[in-house]
Amino acid sequence: MTTATAFAVTRAEGRAALVGYFPAGFPTVDGSIDAMKVMVECGCDIIEIGLPYSDPVMDGPTIQTAVQQALEAGVRTTDVLRTVEAVAATGVPTVVMTSWNPVERYGVERFAADLSAAGGSGLITPDVTPDVVPQWIAAADERDLDKVFLVAPSSTDQRLAMTTAACRGFVYATAVMGVTGARATTSELAPPLVARAKATTDLPIGVGLGISDADQAAEVAAYADAVIVGSAFVRTLLDAGPDRAAGLRLLGTVTEDLAEGVRRG
Repeated sequence: MTTATAFAVTRAEGRAALVGYFPAGFPTVDGSIDAMKVMVECGCDIIEIGLPYSDPVMDGPTIQTAVQQALEAGVRTTDVLRTVEAVAATGVPTVVMTSWNPVERYGVERFAADLSAAGGSGLITPDVTPDVVPQWIAAADERDLDKVFLVAPSSTDQRLAMTTAACRGFVYATAVMGVTGARATTSELAPPLVARAKATTDLPIGVGLGISDADQAAEVAAYADAVIVGSAFVRTLLDAGPDRAAGLRLLGTVTEDLAEGVRRG
């Protein structure tokens, strides 16, 4: 399934989509697959798989901790692609979120081909703008992969329009300036940013960074097409420690809670 199909379903149901982020390889490769399958079963409409990288662009402390564990365990890009294959097999659209450097190192054309072969829907590239990665745009277009770029409150109107025009699948609006991490309140910068983005494109607009509970999810779902959550999921497994079964049960509860909030919004 593509993200476009998922958004068609959520639109028909009159609600936003819940997009769940989780890093591949945390606590292990198979453990991350199990976690993401629970997230799918409990209400995530789209899964974002994080590609662990030693120099994260916008990861806050929670995700950095999990990513560091994955890197120390030796997770490679091939493990990420295996994770994509396993999660995409559930029928839920699966996109990879990654810094640009690992894609370039792997080989842009090869990455696009292998991502497509694994059943992945596309790529979120938080640290590059469309004008600097023509090779990725060409490779993605050839395989109909989603190209998800980020817009921020600081984006000029011209830059915002250029970015949304290059996107396929959806547009990622960063609700707060800074790194990821659950926050006590959602950002007042997000609604005007979504409005600005919607003025430039018919694509769905997803809002991420800082959403940690059902009430915040409902608040964002009232004006955005997708609610993107990461740190709240990762924190649940970090807090559970070595008890994997308990961690997955808690993860299911957290996902159901956020999914309820999104549907309420």
